[in-house]
Amino acid sequence: MAQPRYLPQLASARVLIRSAVRMIILASFAAFSSIGFTRGLATLMWMAIVFSSLVAIIRRERLFESGLNHWDETVAYAAVFFLVSIFTHAGPT
Repeated sequence: MAQPRYLPQLASARVLIRSAVRMIILASFAAFSSIGFTRGLATLMWMAIVFSSLVAIIRRERLFESGLNHWDETVAYAAVFFLVSIFTHAGPT
């Protein structure tokens, strides 16, 4: 039986919702981190970058597709990671 093809807009919406839910979960775990919120969030973002990259490689997703995929999610996590790492290194130690 043939699988129904999803519209790119629906797939992109699913990626946005999945990414937002993961961000909320990671931020809530970082809030209870013993090393501090910014360092905990940076560590969790790094792990999310690795996880999303591995999933994209395993699923053989292409870069720069018309719809969003795990590579785009990886770029979003990397952006948050670099933003958080700026605040981690800017503050007093």
